[in-house]
Amino acid sequence: MLLGRMSELKYLNNYYDREGSQILVVYGQRNIGKTTLLKEFLDGKSGSYYLARPCSEREQLYQWGRQLMRDGYEIGEYPGFHDIFARLTRGSSDKRVLVIDEFQHIVRAGGRFMQELVSFVHSQWNHDEIMVVLCSSAIGWVENSMVNRIGEAAYELSGFLKVREMPFDDIVQRFPNFRIEECVEAYAVLGGFPGLWNHFDDRLTIQQNICRYILDVNSFLFGEGERLLTEQLREPAVYNTILASIAAGRHKLNDLYLHTAFSRAKISVYLKNLIELELVEKVFSYDTAGRENVQKGIYRISHPLVDFYYTYMYPYQSDLYRLSIGEFYNRYIMSDFKRYVSGYFKAVCRQHLTGLSRRGRLPIVPDRIGEWVGKDGGLDIIAQDEEGHTLIGMCCWEKPVAYEDYEELLRYAAKAKITADYIYMYTAYRFDERLNLEAKIRPNLKLIQFSDL
Repeated sequence: MLLGRMSELKYLNNYYDREGSQILVVYGQRNIGKTTLLKEFLDGKSGSYYLARPCSEREQLYQWGRQLMRDGYEIGEYPGFHDIFARLTRGSSDKRVLVIDEFQHIVRAGGRFMQELVSFVHSQWNHDEIMVVLCSSAIGWVENSMVNRIGEAAYELSGFLKVREMPFDDIVQRFPNFRIEECVEAYAVLGGFPGLWNHFDDRLTIQQNICRYILDVNSFLFGEGERLLTEQLREPAVYNTILASIAAGRHKLNDLYLHTAFSRAKISVYLKNLIELELVEKVFSYDTAGRENVQKGIYRISHPLVDFYYTYMYPYQSDLYRLSIGEFYNRYIMSDFKRYVSGYFKAVCRQHLTGLSRRGRLPIVPDRIGEWVGKDGGLDIIAQDEEGHTLIGMCCWEKPVAYEDYEELLRYAAKAKITADYIYMYTAYRFDERLNLEAKIRPNLKLIQFSDL
């Protein structure tokens, strides 16, 4: 069963149901679930699927032709693109669907593919209808280079669909045997990537999953954190240095400059590339009157598995091979894991509030829900509506929440120069008695134990 992709499936089917032929681009990060989505879309339709290789144009045509021969088509050993399109669309009364996965490999190898595809699809408009889905994991290339590369063929594209990460709610559905806290921990390691979820087992603990499916040198996930980088970028030594530095807590450009000894200009260029690949994000605080107290120019690793790899595996690679898996986990991960998960818990809480807002269950209707990053602390959650009513929040994963934490939250709000109309506090543990009493007399203070959700 396809989990959580109903809107994307509806988008594709809406184009399929239109009259005439179309060319769509579907793209998203590796492991995001594009292939599963397209398989579901193809189910019950006349169509074909081809996964392009990073090779020469001649080799591509040879491999595509061999696949067609295996599927029972009569075609030459080295067919042209037009020959392939013609064979795939011949003899069907229904609208045909042609899915070409990782199509950027074909475009990069030569200039004929898009021109011949557009020409062929145009020739079908008065005869057979065809829907072509061009799929890619190279999100930076699609968003920044593709249009220039394919030229006028870009005008013939009917639409774009970016397949994004799945929300936390879906990982809860995917792993019914995990407790809610374990789902948060799994989300902190695997993110919203269903292709990665397939490698975890909810009959095991999170620690057992990490040891068996990430730290084991023979597991798929062992090298996936670095593969996500090396498959799309040259000069891995520079990127490894920058990512390892960010994972170690050097989040500002000047910190990276002092540690790496690369020039600031060079670091900025490489950070830009990592941001385009959605492996790193630049953090922007919610805009408030307390601008002088805001930390600016903060960078974070935004892909959880990449973050996990550069936090726990890359710095200790010698011991990763030298120690037993259990020894490595106990030495480098066990005592720090709650701190690591806490950052992702904040994102999960913001998703929860967004869901409440969508269902009309918040006291305000916020334009957006974000965070405020101060110079000596911050607000994990901040949201405002059009009238300026403000909701703030704290998310505590590592320890029970005390009344003093509530007072600290109010101090951070003062530094942000905002007055909180509503306060939401999340914890994975419990709230102390004084804070529970405060919530009973203050209707604008809401305490949420995450295990109760």
